[in-house]
Amino acid sequence: MIDLAGKKAVILGGRTGLLGQSLTEKLQDHKVITVPLSRKDFDPSNMDSLAALLERENPDFIFNTVAYTMVDQAEDEENNAHLLNTTLPVTIGRLAKQCNCKLIHYSTDFVFDGKKDSPYTEEDKTNPQSVYGSTKLDGEEKLLDLNYDNILIIRTAWLFGPNKTNFVHKILNFARERESLSVVHDQTGSPTYTPDLAEYTIALIKNEAAGVFNVVNSGKASWCELATEAVNCSAINCRVDAVPTSAYPTKAKRPPYSVLDTSKFTEVTGITPRPWVQAMRDYIYNDLKNHPEDR
Repeated sequence: MIDLAGKKAVILGGRTGLLGQSLTEKLQDHKVITVPLSRKDFDPSNMDSLAALLERENPDFIFNTVAYTMVDQAEDEENNAHLLNTTLPVTIGRLAKQCNCKLIHYSTDFVFDGKKDSPYTEEDKTNPQSVYGSTKLDGEEKLLDLNYDNILIIRTAWLFGPNKTNFVHKILNFARERESLSVVHDQTGSPTYTPDLAEYTIALIKNEAAGVFNVVNSGKASWCELATEAVNCSAINCRVDAVPTSAYPTKAKRPPYSVLDTSKFTEVTGITPRPWVQAMRDYIYNDLKNHPEDR
């Protein structure tokens, strides 16, 4: 098992991103020297500036948490989605190969069509139904095509956590202002707490994992169930009503079922991800309480 103390990590999205900030904090807990970057620090369309940055920092690890995640907008802005979700990861992959450092890249449950009724494994057939999902899958495939053994691709989903607004955070704000909320109940996935995802990522790195891994909290939920749990945990007097996806038509198609199987992760690390409900309580009772500006 690798000792990470004293190693150096560049975290793209580490200064302002939901996952990036949690990763930066957890890496620092493991005594890793961190270089968190935002879009102000590097131009994702400029390979030369990225190459110069990596040459200057000479990291052991590059974490790429940058992505075009506006799922509906991506349907109209395919070029922008492709730049961040496909071109940028491949550029970083090539640079990682040149400087012989490990790349950790994050992907999504949207690479699947959602037609299964049991959790997706890493070996299941991909079939994205949106520009967002397609560009993320292209990024995965082109990274693997580099034939560089030091790439770890982590598929994750439905992120919530401290330091930045997210679905749970928005729901709680709405619930404080309204008597009832209508939330979609026919999309089921794997809610994931960003500090847990960061810790599980580090466990994979310590075990020298490479290739594709699903990493999410255990359990599953619909958006409605996630919202209901958050409102109940916060003791807010607001009713949460279940509605079908058809009640809120969207430009991009979502997978109706995209729960991810984490058996491969457990096999390599010996860790069983904790239930998302438990993680949700940490978020609400600790993170939001300690950071009232997040509320």
